[in-house]
Amino acid sequence: MGLVQSRAVALMCGVALGAVALQGAAAQSNVNTTNVTLLERLVIGAGAPKVAINTPQAVTVVSQADIDQKQASSTGEIFDEIPGVTMVGSERVLGESFNIRGIGAAETSGDEARIAITVDGAKKFYEQYRMGSFFSDPELYKQVEVLRGPASSTLYGAGAMAGVINFTTKDASDFIRDGQTGAIRVKGSYNSNGNGTLVSGLIAHQINETFEILATGNLRQSAVQTLANGGTLPGSEFSAWSGLVKGTMHLDDEQVVRLSYQQWATNALKQDYAQTGTIPLTNPQNFGQIDRNVADKTAVLSYENPASDNDMLDLKVQLSYSDTTVAQRNPTVNIGTIGAADYGYGTTQLNAQNTSKFAGEGWENFLTYGVQASHQVRTAAPVGGGVITTHPEGTSTNVGVFAQSEHTINDALTLIGGARLDYSNLVPSSALTTTTPNSQWAFSPKLAALYAFSDNFNVFGSVAHTERMPTLDEMFQYSGTRTANLNLRKESSDNFELGFGTTAYDLVEDGDSLGFKATGFYNNITDGIRSNPRTANAPYFVNIAGMRIWGVELEGAYESEQMFARLAYTFTRGDYTQPFVGAGGTAATNASNTRNVGDPVDTLPQDKIVATIGGRLPEYDIEFGTKVTLAANPIVAVDTVPASAKPTGWASVDVFASWKPEGGQFKGLEAQFSVENIFDADYRENLSMDRSKGRTFKVTLAKQFDY
Repeated sequence: MGLVQSRAVALMCGVALGAVALQGAAAQSNVNTTNVTLLERLVIGAGAPKVAINTPQAVTVVSQADIDQKQASSTGEIFDEIPGVTMVGSERVLGESFNIRGIGAAETSGDEARIAITVDGAKKFYEQYRMGSFFSDPELYKQVEVLRGPASSTLYGAGAMAGVINFTTKDASDFIRDGQTGAIRVKGSYNSNGNGTLVSGLIAHQINETFEILATGNLRQSAVQTLANGGTLPGSEFSAWSGLVKGTMHLDDEQVVRLSYQQWATNALKQDYAQTGTIPLTNPQNFGQIDRNVADKTAVLSYENPASDNDMLDLKVQLSYSDTTVAQRNPTVNIGTIGAADYGYGTTQLNAQNTSKFAGEGWENFLTYGVQASHQVRTAAPVGGGVITTHPEGTSTNVGVFAQSEHTINDALTLIGGARLDYSNLVPSSALTTTTPNSQWAFSPKLAALYAFSDNFNVFGSVAHTERMPTLDEMFQYSGTRTANLNLRKESSDNFELGFGTTAYDLVEDGDSLGFKATGFYNNITDGIRSNPRTANAPYFVNIAGMRIWGVELEGAYESEQMFARLAYTFTRGDYTQPFVGAGGTAATNASNTRNVGDPVDTLPQDKIVATIGGRLPEYDIEFGTKVTLAANPIVAVDTVPASAKPTGWASVDVFASWKPEGGQFKGLEAQFSVENIFDADYRENLSMDRSKGRTFKVTLAKQFDY
């Protein structure tokens, strides 16, 4: 074990000792507390529902209140307080991608496949050069779950090496108050940076005792945004609309059928072709501007039957369709077949799973098992005909079967074992040079354990293996003298985790709550798939980039009637275990593309602390606070132009306040106010090509009318 790993373990041990001492000082469990911390929020995406702190995995649940407080203009802004999660690419709505635990780069093929993203259970996937991977609006969602690490592959599919992000859309029942039949909600927001605005309307109506419906529409727009250094973020202007229609039918007291459709769309004219980061006009790789029409659609039909009177039945069946399209026109630079073209991913998916409960004296077991099947059609058609060999068309058919057993003994020891078997069949377009289909299998087992020494302290650990099969892009992409690679092997990941969770109550005042969770992880990736840039007479993608990534994540929260506080700490390290040698280009290019054994992984986020502290005035329904973010110097600074713009350590401060009257003549009114980057700090976060946005004032007013 190296020095860095030893320091990480020492940090974990030191924190654990402090937490045990704190837990011992307030060991009683206060079941009547009204102040629930974020670590006590219910997690539904990790198997049998349980609170986050009692889950043997690093999990964070973002609530509706969190999303409202952030006044997020894009989905990427939702994640800034989650340890281990970094937005990569840029802050343009068409340039955002995810990085979890050092895995994820906006311009690396396959990274979108290493992180599973779902909307109401429907898988989302998009992959295009210089584009982001997820297009939507935060106004559509009431909750987001982030499950970090590959243990989630059992339930979500082979290859989720970094983790899973689950978005949950709003329901009519979230807005209809007791004794009412419906609600109308209007909302408006203003963002000083770019004069951004949001206009939103929502209606929720209970038609009868069995059926309710929700419909919401949002229009969000912004001019070019200003950077802290006085410059601007080109291509950041946009106008996008989104909407959600969702009907819920209760067949009886338990059986529920849901049908929903959501859409997000923007028509962006004269946008920078490169949305994942600004490329200066002096750079030879500058691709100029282009018009883009982007639409993302998701339709979901689901059936749930928890059957509380039948321990063998807790059934969930879902049929979904996801369609993401990008139509590009009028390029200002002649960039060949990647100019004017139509791209798209259409995915039909069927998920069916059941949970059976077994119990005896002092033990209970939840056995979850099911099947998932999907068929994805990938299109890439140049205007005027032809083939885009760097974005090969084709189909991907996947079938997975899985089982997960959660066994609890005496409410103390929880053992979770699971396994998944996946089959993938890739069929390239007949227009490509290589048209031979490719089929592979993947196996993803895991074992996790959690032991609760008391109601207030637990330790947990897990070991998980997952395999990621190549995507169409990696298997069949070719260009010039670079060829497709039908011999590409699947990636493998072996992940180990160890951690603890602790809670304490009545520390400062009656009813307060403190929660803390620490997770250490070690992930060894072999047969890593990586592009072989500028290498002539060689496959476009090769198995060469073996790596290991390790780190520590700390997450804490305090809640009371008068105040609240949150802490998120991210420490991530990694190095290559196999060499990667650049060739076929200039000497400088070859050197920049070469990685030797022991070199740091070049997708590592900066070490970061995000601390939030705030107060409440319950008698006035007012909440206020400040958030401080501290980031260390990066281990590997992502290249940019000019070199002087390389990222360093940085700090930023935000302040916020809200007013939500619970009664009186202003009941139903909400007001949010915040100032982001209040000191106008100029910095560039690692894994981003653009510098920080300047000081930004945000204000939101919302009003709900009940009937």
